[in-house]
Amino acid sequence: MKSLSAQSLIVSFISLMGFWYIMSGFFDLTHSIMGVLSVGFVMAINHRLKVYSFYEDETDVLKEMRFLQVPYYFLWLMLQIVISGIHVAKILLSPSLPIKTSIVRFKVNYPNPHCKMILGNSITLTPGTLTVDIQGDEFIVHAISPVSFEGIASDRMPQQVLKLFTNELYPVVSDFEVLENTEEL
Repeated sequence: MKSLSAQSLIVSFISLMGFWYIMSGFFDLTHSIMGVLSVGFVMAINHRLKVYSFYEDETDVLKEMRFLQVPYYFLWLMLQIVISGIHVAKILLSPSLPIKTSIVRFKVNYPNPHCKMILGNSITLTPGTLTVDIQGDEFIVHAISPVSFEGIASDRMPQQVLKLFTNELYPVVSDFEVLENTEEL
């Protein structure tokens, strides 16, 4: 059984309450009380799950996260989503429809599994790419065009995720290959 930090609980409560206010759109006392009760209920259930370790190298991500990097990463990711959305729109609006789908496989070297989770979700959020599978350190990603996986191949996106957890930067992506057919999987 592991212990949870007070920092983790406070950040979770504030984040969930912020989400409650955004989704409800009401800031009056009644809705605030319902929000506190709902967040408390969710956190109580989540606490029962968090005290158990489900895999070997599980850590409390909030102890390692660099919170000052989170807004920068969020803005950077939003910009990447817009840029990728424009790229996909150009492909779809082009009369020749220049789609050249690819499956890419690569390995990552990250300090914890939370980095892999954030990278996989960031790839999927970016239009034109989809994280198909993550096995250990190996990722399999589907891309609508070679431009779509350029940020992964150049190590830009994985480096941005790494900055959320450490000051020490090093090459993250290795063994990058573009698979010609799915039989190579």
